[in-house]
Amino acid sequence: MASGSHGGAAVDGLLTLGVEEEFLLLDPETGESLPVAEQVLDALSGAARRQSRQEFRHSMMEMVTPVCTELTQLREHLIALRRAAADAARTAGARLVAVGATPVCEAQLSVPDEQRYHAMSRRFGPVAHDPAVCGCHVHVGVPDRELAVQVCNHLRPWLPVVQALTANSPLYDGRDTGHGSWRSMQLERWPSIGPTPHFASAADYDATVQDLITAGIMLDAAMVYWYARPSVTYPTVEVRVGDVCPSVDDTVLVAALVRALVATMIERVRTGVPPARIRNCLVAAAHWRAAHDGLDGELVDLRGGGARPAWALVEDLLDTVAPALTRYDDLDLVLRQVDRLRREGTGATRQRRVMARTDGDVQAVLHHLIAQTVAG
Repeated sequence: MASGSHGGAAVDGLLTLGVEEEFLLLDPETGESLPVAEQVLDALSGAARRQSRQEFRHSMMEMVTPVCTELTQLREHLIALRRAAADAARTAGARLVAVGATPVCEAQLSVPDEQRYHAMSRRFGPVAHDPAVCGCHVHVGVPDRELAVQVCNHLRPWLPVVQALTANSPLYDGRDTGHGSWRSMQLERWPSIGPTPHFASAADYDATVQDLITAGIMLDAAMVYWYARPSVTYPTVEVRVGDVCPSVDDTVLVAALVRALVATMIERVRTGVPPARIRNCLVAAAHWRAAHDGLDGELVDLRGGGARPAWALVEDLLDTVAPALTRYDDLDLVLRQVDRLRREGTGATRQRRVMARTDGDVQAVLHHLIAQTVAG
């Protein structure tokens, strides 16, 4: 649950982009979590070491891309960081695995020996010791916080669709949970995680965060884990709704769509288009449905109401952001990757497919995930 780390707003008129990816460190034979993060981090060197982060579990690590403007550049960084981390994990007897939730069990549930992590453990008790979960956080440069808050208001109807695209954690304790993203279910136990509320202004946002800190709900502003938020430190909007993606191509697709969404919503704010005012209970319900169904069922349409086939809402998303994708010269790549995703399914769908053809062999799923993590 590291905070954002991507500065920059725009380069040559293009909104900048950066991605944080969290990974599990698992035993390649049993799938059990291995508390070897410190050894893995120590084994990294050069740019990979500088772009790595300590996470909330001894069995997790995070890799953070530099600020990018082009998707090809982002993809190269993601591949290099994943492969460097995977090589380092092997030196510690583990495998780097891009999966949203711990699929088998966790042998070590203590937190790293840092004051803030210990404070979180004391405050939130057993919730802070749930099995590890891993997300994909996309940062998009936005020039000022006032604009960033308004962009987050406009993103609310679309974030369940992004969540569904990234569903990659169907397993828990070796069994299918029935949810595409079990990570999302686990995270609902934290009081500062969930859909981003609507805010009138940056001052309204800041006052609300301070009220939550004063009430003891958060330790500090970095514990705002809403699905979209202005970064605490940098001029970015951070979208953190998704599971970590199984492959680099999946991550690049999500990053492209998120940047295009942010660019589209910036235009709406600047032209005076008001955000849709949607009841918080409906937004929360839409996120639950996205976590449950992924792209294999229906999603809640927060603009028109009711449930619709998930892929119909994906098409609506593409129609909405197509002008921005065209402006960034990303449209062809995104359409190709969406076609691939339609054929292959989400990470959750792929894992279930492996389970089905191997009579529920979790180790086969693990090997599939290991291969996906470094593919590309």
